[in-house]
Amino acid sequence: MDHTAYLEALRSTAAGTEQSFDAEEFRARRQRVARAMREAGLEALLVTNPGEINYLTGYRTFEVSVHAALVFRPERCFLQVPSIETGPAAATALVDEVDGYRWESVQSVIGPLVDQLRDCRAIGINQWGNGLRPGVLDALRAQLPDTAFHESSAVLDRVRRVKTAAELERLHESARMTMAGLEAAMAVIEPGVDENTIAAEGARAMLAAGSEFMSLQPIVVSGPRSSVIHLNHQSRVIKKNESVFLEFGAVRHRYTAPQMRTAVAGQASDRMKRLNDVCHRLHDTLVSEMRPGQRFTDAATAANRVLAEVADEVFFSGVFGYTVGAQFPPSWVEGTGFIAEGEESPFEPGMVFHLPLCLRAPGEFGIGMSNTVVVGDNGATPITCNDWQLREPSS
Repeated sequence: MDHTAYLEALRSTAAGTEQSFDAEEFRARRQRVARAMREAGLEALLVTNPGEINYLTGYRTFEVSVHAALVFRPERCFLQVPSIETGPAAATALVDEVDGYRWESVQSVIGPLVDQLRDCRAIGINQWGNGLRPGVLDALRAQLPDTAFHESSAVLDRVRRVKTAAELERLHESARMTMAGLEAAMAVIEPGVDENTIAAEGARAMLAAGSEFMSLQPIVVSGPRSSVIHLNHQSRVIKKNESVFLEFGAVRHRYTAPQMRTAVAGQASDRMKRLNDVCHRLHDTLVSEMRPGQRFTDAATAANRVLAEVADEVFFSGVFGYTVGAQFPPSWVEGTGFIAEGEESPFEPGMVFHLPLCLRAPGEFGIGMSNTVVVGDNGATPITCNDWQLREPSS
């Protein structure tokens, strides 16, 4: 059978069997997005970011390198996927129609999208996120000359970054599995062990605890390698008294609550302890500042005052926190909000941030500690649990 017949067969045998949430959850999300659309004067959204499609429909797959699009209108959801993804669409997505195209012929997507959008005059798109192919947008503009495509990423961003009770439940489940992986990984750290062995133990523990495929694989780097941002395990053998940086994020229904920890294969130096203390104080400053009405930039400014004492000797990314939620490889960063100077959005209850507090002394070592936290009425509360100790083999 071809992909069309396959889809029809699945509708009667597997439709909805893999949905992450019930229909009421998606109805409530869509109502919030529909209100935001009306305020922005939009008739439809053309959604191509995998995390955004998942938020509105539940659609998920591990193959996110190919074109997929959701035409979202308050009264109707049209999901377009490659022929090889009609199975996941039938099993996971709550939509009115699934349209499969031959995955080797991406140009064939234009006709069905034009048919869905031809009666719209104002369509929202996310020009800054991943997934929207310039060729697709150019072709749509050429065939729909009377339609305006508006940059509207804020419409979904403002809704997505405030989590529902059901989303928070998934994030707590992720946190439990993330911490299980970190504890298992830290338990095997000692001189003579290589980075891959540590990463493998962490991955095994997270998968055994229930994690699905991860948006970002376990990060383990040691010694001088830990001073270089965004390297990963490469079979390096750990030496005595070296730091080992770990950053893990298990997944439950695409939701990730990441955490950073640092261990030492021996005894931590006074400098390592000092930088770890700065990470701890940065965290405590941030969670106290993350109150409703405060702006993201306000929390960053307060944190920068703490960072100032070591700012000349270590590298810090400049981002004290980023939103997390449902996401797909290659990253768990949701991208709807960042705690950094100049970011004017206000904190709201239910927002969830990972606070990636990693201080890197170039050519020497990196010390990274973090929590995933949820904003409440009086500040933020950790979802993950960090004891703020540089774990040593005897501890």
